[in-house]
Amino acid sequence: MRKLLATLAILALGAGAAVAGPRIAIEVAGEANGTVVIELRDDLAPRHVERIVTLAEQGAYDGVVFHRVIEGFMAQTGDVEFGKGSDLSRAGMGGSALPDLKAEFSAAPFDRGVVGMARAQNPDSANSQFFIMFAPGHFLNGDYTVVGQVVSGMDVVDRIKRGAGQSGAVRNPDRMVKVTVQR
Repeated sequence: MRKLLATLAILALGAGAAVAGPRIAIEVAGEANGTVVIELRDDLAPRHVERIVTLAEQGAYDGVVFHRVIEGFMAQTGDVEFGKGSDLSRAGMGGSALPDLKAEFSAAPFDRGVVGMARAQNPDSANSQFFIMFAPGHFLNGDYTVVGQVVSGMDVVDRIKRGAGQSGAVRNPDRMVKVTVQR
């Protein structure tokens, strides 16, 4: 009986322990300068997290701009196709050479600092772009895939250059200089 209780206690401790997913560190330059660290939620969206890790490890995110930044809402980046270089006229319209992902919706709410995958109207169209919430946006709950949470550097996120108008398109945008994976 003692052995059984000890085994159950060990199992209960293991079940309650949260296993941290991989993290990405984003070096931001522009109006905002500093590092943002995001803990990725592979428990909620394993395929989306795998995609972000793959692109970060390939260096695909390095130099990509925050092309859409809306005050009080979010900062969007991750267009590895059109979001870097000297011609940013199509920034936000691309993805990566990898196929789009099937949605991995969850009950996790879109609160301040939550990271979600951007997509087109089709729920299964997320590819490489993601956004970081400045404030709660619960109208997104259940309709967009939550992939992570900022664990440090939210002050850097708050300083990212804002865009103009309803679209949030940014002139001379801030960039992700380097994105690295931390395991």
